[in-house]
Amino acid sequence: MDAQPTGSADHTDTSVDEQVDTGLLSDDLSSMASAILSSRRLHCLKNGDLFGVFDQTGDILWGQDIADGLYYRDTRYLSGLTFRLEDQRPILLSSVVRENNIMMSVNLTNENLSLRNGTRLAHDLLHVLRSRFLWNGACYERIEIRNFDISPHEIVCDMRFFADFADLFEARGMKRPRRGETLEPVIEDDTVTLSYKGLDDRTRTTRLRFCPKPKTLSTDRATFGFSIKPGEKVLIHLEVQCDPSERQQSTEPPPRAFLFAAVAARRALRNSSSRASAIATSNEAFNEAIRRSICDIYMLLTEKKTGPYPYAGIPWYSTVFGRDALITALQTLWLDPLIAKGVLQYLAVNQADHEDPLADAEPGKILHEVRLGEMAELREVPFRRYYGSIDSTPLFVMLAGAYLDRTGDVGTLSHLWPHITRAIDWIERFGDRDGDGFVEYGRKNKDGLANQGWKDSHDSIFHADGTLAEGPIALCEVQAYVYAARRAAAVIGRRLGQTAYASHQDTRADALRVSFNLKFWNDDIDTYVIALDGKKKQCVVRSSNAGHVLLTDMVPGERLDKVVQNLMNRKSFSGWGIRTIPEGEARYNPMAYHNGSVWPHDNALIAMGFVKHGLRKEAALIFSGLSDAALHTDLRRLPELFCGFTRSQAEGPVRYPVACSPQAWAAATLPALVQAVMGLRYDPDNVAVEFVRPVLPEAIHSLKLFNLAVGGEWLTVRIVRAGDEVAINVVERSASIQMKIIN
Repeated sequence: MDAQPTGSADHTDTSVDEQVDTGLLSDDLSSMASAILSSRRLHCLKNGDLFGVFDQTGDILWGQDIADGLYYRDTRYLSGLTFRLEDQRPILLSSVVRENNIMMSVNLTNENLSLRNGTRLAHDLLHVLRSRFLWNGACYERIEIRNFDISPHEIVCDMRFFADFADLFEARGMKRPRRGETLEPVIEDDTVTLSYKGLDDRTRTTRLRFCPKPKTLSTDRATFGFSIKPGEKVLIHLEVQCDPSERQQSTEPPPRAFLFAAVAARRALRNSSSRASAIATSNEAFNEAIRRSICDIYMLLTEKKTGPYPYAGIPWYSTVFGRDALITALQTLWLDPLIAKGVLQYLAVNQADHEDPLADAEPGKILHEVRLGEMAELREVPFRRYYGSIDSTPLFVMLAGAYLDRTGDVGTLSHLWPHITRAIDWIERFGDRDGDGFVEYGRKNKDGLANQGWKDSHDSIFHADGTLAEGPIALCEVQAYVYAARRAAAVIGRRLGQTAYASHQDTRADALRVSFNLKFWNDDIDTYVIALDGKKKQCVVRSSNAGHVLLTDMVPGERLDKVVQNLMNRKSFSGWGIRTIPEGEARYNPMAYHNGSVWPHDNALIAMGFVKHGLRKEAALIFSGLSDAALHTDLRRLPELFCGFTRSQAEGPVRYPVACSPQAWAAATLPALVQAVMGLRYDPDNVAVEFVRPVLPEAIHSLKLFNLAVGGEWLTVRIVRAGDEVAINVVERSASIQMKIIN
């Protein structure tokens, strides 16, 4: 960091906890501090392009290995914020982000305090309530202090703040040889403005406004003094605005601005989430988990000119990712198809139109990632507009086909058709590098991603002896996505009158199915290998990747049982979910990011594939494992991933310490599993909702699905277990919709 808050040198005798608290992390304590930091419980809020990472007390801590902060467009606009009573950190009572993800609430009380007027205040006599939310590029906070003593007290409290304007990649640990200029702070009566001029010639500004007017206000501290009678309370309001010149500023005083912004934030969330089908079950704990899932999905949605777009996850992936959004849209297509429409339209507009080796871009290719920070603008990192994803392009066409199947929206598909054909053209011209019919990847920028499938860690693709595969690499699941993309392009083409094009795509899909089963199947492991390396040698490794092939009809009947058995045996299925790599493989490690952990979205896609092949009991096992996992996690929220240790009766799944939470495709997992076990699908041509051999997991006796909408009509149904079968009744419906049960 370029600077430290004033006063940090005053602390000369602090414990490790205190050093973590204040950001004073010396080199000799770095390993111990890192362990403490990895176990900290953090809270996240997001609205649009703004997100915040806070500790349980509501503070933003600063120091080595601490990434707390208020981030806007990939820059940390506030890197320190602490609240103190008489220079002491209050005692935490409770802390929670409310279920709708709008408001963070923190309850605190005081330690034994020596007041500045010479009197003493016993502990637990002051109650402090911090309420915080984000809206329209700003963070709003209200601090309420209430006196429960029988005597009045003169209380001094202060808020310290600090803005380093670190690029998000700096906050993650990257070092930069040069940085821009920190501008002179501007102090007014109740306002401090902090600014930084980057090497990209852009000035980034953080404006802090306080109410009441602080007793003293400096460049890094606001101090307040209050006389509080017994039973009385006082309020402090703080408004932190990121680049306030970008938007019209409220002229309301902070207390009214807080209330108006809170109402607007709630209304916006209510309006967007009201589109979705709702889910309620007989299991209240599961209801909490599914409500959290839906709220997380809508918190992560960011409105673009092209429609809603789900950002991938907090903290490091709160931006556009192609693959993540496409998979999230597939998972949520049944409950809110507008998400898929927004994703398709945004990615179409940003489809690559020329070759750019630095960005791994080629004409027709679909985005991997967009970054808006200074380092991306200067190309210190290659992710400003980065296309290093091998699966985003076929997934784009897959989603387009699924969207048409769900909605019958031929108008949108007609608009997207040129982008679909360009995507298919990329598969043929650039994706298939050697003309063997398979799509391979290999980065053109040495600073780009080495592995470009969803398992993108450096050691995720390897041979049976653990040797890392050398590219160009053809992943098994990517071939399945390409197959599905060609089938989807054929269906869309026929709807749009492009019959010759459609027939060509079907022919190419048929050929791919044959060659895939010849080249990727291995009798020794009785499943599809994870990949072919650059020499077309099989990477003879069992993996969850093979489960994604089940999303298609590429698997011959005689091989289906073998693939499923590999996925559901004890080496692969942990009891919580299917491991990315099963026990016994060379690089298996249940604590590894991609080589033995359990990823919820990975399991959801596999369960969706099971259902495609009529394997609802297997899908129900995955449903039960992951829903149980959610009940053991903080806020009933499935994280990005968790460790792949075998399930124990005595404890929940083992936490992966740096997993993003919330993560969009993890949040969409439980809704996707509900659709899977219900066998739920839509027929827009006949305005019908269909249930194909539905099952209910053991923990759920009944389930209600509200607002299942298709073709402008809707219905609400109730599903009840009746022995080994289920009964489905229509509760409400519009005039012309049909419901069909298919056994």
